[in-house]
Amino acid sequence: MTDIARRPKDETKPVHVDVDDLPTLAIGDIDRESVFQLRARGAAYAREYHRIHGGQTVLLKNLATVIWALRLKHDDPKGSTHEYRQEVAEMYRQANIPPDSLSGIQAAVRWHVGNLVRQELPEKEIKALGLLNTSPTERQQDRRAVNSALLTASKVSAEASAPVSKVVKNSKSKGKAGDEPPERVPEQGSAVKATADHLRLVTAARSLVEQLDVDVISTHMTSGQRERMDDELAIIQEAVAKLRRRTRKRRSDA
Repeated sequence: MTDIARRPKDETKPVHVDVDDLPTLAIGDIDRESVFQLRARGAAYAREYHRIHGGQTVLLKNLATVIWALRLKHDDPKGSTHEYRQEVAEMYRQANIPPDSLSGIQAAVRWHVGNLVRQELPEKEIKALGLLNTSPTERQQDRRAVNSALLTASKVSAEASAPVSKVVKNSKSKGKAGDEPPERVPEQGSAVKATADHLRLVTAARSLVEQLDVDVISTHMTSGQRERMDDELAIIQEAVAKLRRRTRKRRSDA
C-alpha cells in the first residue's frame, strides 16, 4: 500500500514552525516521516523563511535536510528523477511564496544541499554520481583564493613595471617655449626596488601555480584544453629553468 493510500486527512494541513526555538535537524530526526510529512515540513520551513529574515541559516539548513530526506525516500541522491522533482515542486507550491522570491530561496537551499550531499556520501559514491568532490563552500573558498592570487599578481606586476625615477632638467633648457622636455632618469634606489619586485613577483607566481588543481585537469578538461594548458606550462617551465640557471649559479658561487 502506498503512502498516498495511507495518508491521513490532516497531513494536507499546513505545518507551523516556531522559529524562536528551532533546532537544526539531523537526518535521523525525520527519516521515519512519510513523503507527505516531509513535503509539509519543507513547505513550512520555506514559508517561514520567506516571512522572516531572522534565523535564515537554520531554516535553510533544515529545508536542505528535508530535501535530502526526500532524495533518500526516492533512492535518488542526485535529485534527478521526475518523481523527486515533482515532490519538491509541490513542497514549494504549498509554501505559497511569490516566484520572484522563490528563485532566491531555491538557490540558497541548493547551496546547503550540495554541502550536505558531500557530508553524507562517501567520495567514491560522489564520483559515481558524476558530482564534484568539493562542496559549494569549498568551491567558493577556492574561487576567493584564485581571485586573491590573481589580484595580488596583477597588483605586483603593475607596481613592478613602474620604475623609480626622477626628473632632470635638460642642461640646454632655458625654460623657454620649444625647449626640450625634462628627462627622467633612474634613481639610485631603482635597483633595490627591482630586487624587491622580483621577490614579490616570484611569490605571486608561485601562489598562482598553487591554485591549479590536478583533479580539474584530469577530470573536467577536454583533451584540447589539456593540450593548450600543457603548452602554456612548457613555456612557463622553460622560463623558470632559464631563471634558475642564474639563481643556482649565484648560489654555487656563495
